[in-house]
Amino acid sequence: MGSKHKEGMMKALKTTVHYDVTAGRTHTEQTELSVMDEAMNTEHIVESNVVGIYPDYTFQMMEGYGCSLTESACYLLSKMDSATRKEALAQWFGPAGMDAWFVRVHIDSCDYSLSEYQAVEDPLADPELETFSIDRDRQYILPVLKEAMAMAGHPIHVLLSPWSPPAQWKTPPEMTRNDASVYGGEEGDVIDLSKPGRCFGGRLKPEYYSSWARYLVRFISAYMAEGVPVTMLSIQNEAAAATSWDSCLWTGDQEREFLKHHLYPAMEEAGLTDAVKIFIWDHNKERAIEHIDEFMSDPEVAKEVGGFAYHWYSGDHFEALSMLRGKYPDKVLMHSESCGLHIPGKVTMLDMTDEQIEALPDGDYKTMVQTTTPNEMDFNDATAYAHDIIGDLNHGMQRWIDWNMIVDRQGGPRHTPGGFAAPIVAEDDGRYTLTISYRYIREIAQAVKPNAVVLGTSTYSRDIEAVSARNADGSIGVVLLNQAERDIPVNIRMGGLLVADVPLPARTLSTLVFTE
Repeated sequence: MGSKHKEGMMKALKTTVHYDVTAGRTHTEQTELSVMDEAMNTEHIVESNVVGIYPDYTFQMMEGYGCSLTESACYLLSKMDSATRKEALAQWFGPAGMDAWFVRVHIDSCDYSLSEYQAVEDPLADPELETFSIDRDRQYILPVLKEAMAMAGHPIHVLLSPWSPPAQWKTPPEMTRNDASVYGGEEGDVIDLSKPGRCFGGRLKPEYYSSWARYLVRFISAYMAEGVPVTMLSIQNEAAAATSWDSCLWTGDQEREFLKHHLYPAMEEAGLTDAVKIFIWDHNKERAIEHIDEFMSDPEVAKEVGGFAYHWYSGDHFEALSMLRGKYPDKVLMHSESCGLHIPGKVTMLDMTDEQIEALPDGDYKTMVQTTTPNEMDFNDATAYAHDIIGDLNHGMQRWIDWNMIVDRQGGPRHTPGGFAAPIVAEDDGRYTLTISYRYIREIAQAVKPNAVVLGTSTYSRDIEAVSARNADGSIGVVLLNQAERDIPVNIRMGGLLVADVPLPARTLSTLVFTE
């Protein structure tokens, strides 16, 4: 699409998602915009408030979107009647929803499990793993996952991620070596440092590296035997976090040793290396480079890595993605987890009383809790999602997977205190609610579709964030985020074409889709 297109030969459909923070209501408006040949615009030359789209500058393919089907999410979905569950799943897996291509599933229990569990209850008593079973997954996860797979109009790719090896194979917790305020602990927590467990970190003992490799291969093979297309495995969820739920610590060197001498040979023996690609890190962007560089220092092991998974919980660090893309151009960059850090309808991850809030130490967090309404928190989540997806796309991201597809009004259920948000909330009456976060993510996914090629985009200031892509059907999608408190008109310039004075209302997400 360029200057060869005459005025009137192209259409531009603008969609804007509005959110009434006071009432907590969302509405969407659509408008057809005029597209002109800029050379015919003789009134004035457009230089200000320009968002430039450059179709001849192409970058990575955005392969698609996805979510996590945890035991908790699948439990909530299984409680719905069949029609409601299918409708909820269609919000993610239907073509009018996210058209999801990816699903993340935890290996054994995670924080969003109903309780702690392992596929082998006592691997010390059963070193040959003869009691290995995924019957727990057959109760909730596998039925819902298969229903989602049947609904999608294309193959689904499943990412398996472990939160912790069996407790019996680990060293005792190391929570004291982490910042508890970041990784889920509370000041005053009493942690038993004398014996290993699934939670509060600890490390896999080297003498069990081979056993854990065989365990992972058994898990992958069991899922494949169920007809589930496992195509990705991350070695460890949040490899540097000793959380108060299921967790395990790995350095880059340790992960490399485990993959090189234990996991990859076990996968090779099982014939899985071509079908299942290994992802490393699976943690926040801010320390991704240090861990990944440490891991990738062995060129032979680097060949066995399919890509890098990362989360969003420690800030933007978009530049880190660009650096990784530049240094490792053949590796996939995959956003593998994000969520709002509060209970739906609340502003904290714990359901705190007024007295507990008042007792918080003075500072930014206490001020935020006291002055932010639940609706404002929901809107902040949606804006954070849009900001992060736009930034990631502009810096090399190829796959995007959210955390829980759905949670309840307590931000669970989960086997550990507190809760987090999700784009869809299950209500006590068996229905569900789509949040403003869901509306924003879906609008982005409808504009920058799976298998779209990201295009060059520039914007005139930080007032407007933007990304553009050419979709497989030839359309060009543009995402525009206005976080300002005022309406802003922008001029969209693209290959000799111009859409002038496009109104971007205050605090909204807008998309433009250009078609022939």
